[in-house]
Amino acid sequence: MMNRIMHLLPQELAGIIAQLPMSSMRELEEIRIRQDRPLEVGFGGRFQFAGADGSLHSRPELAYRPDQTVCSKLLERITNHSLYAMEEELKRGYITVAGGHRIGLAGRTILNQGEVKAIREIGGFNIRIAREIHGACAGLLPKLLDWPRKTLLPTLLIGPPQQGKTTVIRDLARCISAGSWEHPAAASWPGRKVGVVDERSEIAASVRGVPSFDLGPRADVMDACPKAEGMMMLLRSMSPEVIVVDEIGRQEDAEAVREAAHAGVCVVATAHAYDLEDARGRPVLRSLIDEGVFAAAARLRKSQAGIEFDVISLRRAGAPAAREPTLSEQKQAIARGQPR
Repeated sequence: MMNRIMHLLPQELAGIIAQLPMSSMRELEEIRIRQDRPLEVGFGGRFQFAGADGSLHSRPELAYRPDQTVCSKLLERITNHSLYAMEEELKRGYITVAGGHRIGLAGRTILNQGEVKAIREIGGFNIRIAREIHGACAGLLPKLLDWPRKTLLPTLLIGPPQQGKTTVIRDLARCISAGSWEHPAAASWPGRKVGVVDERSEIAASVRGVPSFDLGPRADVMDACPKAEGMMMLLRSMSPEVIVVDEIGRQEDAEAVREAAHAGVCVVATAHAYDLEDARGRPVLRSLIDEGVFAAAARLRKSQAGIEFDVISLRRAGAPAAREPTLSEQKQAIARGQPR
């Protein structure tokens, strides 16, 4: 995992990161590089400044400060020495590299009729480390099962940045595709065809169209494609039973989610929001919630124990409940699923 990041770093930065304490390296989430300012790393939900010898400090004056030369080397490496070829990615403010790692950029923007045309004089980088964690959704999936239909409830996953939303939907895609429903009474359920719209190449980390991460045997990925268009393309071409998409929020995203829902496809999507009330403060999300497009919402938050979930039913009054079977019904389902 880290090999795909280390080779992008100039020697000055790679040497520092390689000397970080092993415990911090295992939990590394972000590397924040700001020209002429303290080098900062995030791990285990905490942030500290890194010294030239890899030591960690709470005081910024003890940190290594990358200069313009180091930042220029970094930019050349992540753009493969061609800023022009990466113009579209730069305009969006981030670049996704092999392994699904996303590098955010900050600098001076160039405007054209009020819209960002390019970003120049880049002096800030945020390298976000993507991690594949099998079992990340184990505590969530059993709470989202649609028992009558033997599939997943249409679900909106919400949480602030860095709470594990992408990690969880990646694992959800894997489990749904493989038919690993994380509940003994659902052991006989088949896997479902999963379509993944991976606009930023973070969910699947595809290389030449082939996912680097494990999404299970029945997953199809539309890589580096805008979310709304990708959902429509999957509906037309791949007949998915479940669509997984990250960070919806635009009006065109909402229209595509509605279209998928009306076609009988379960949509699992993430969105930036602290909680459900916060999500309802965003007009696009509020309309989808009020229309009953999603049957459940799950709020994610990181803790020392891992990723925790609060699940809220969004079913409208009068809608049939997808209740969990009683213990007796579960035993019968388990018995039916056992080979004779």
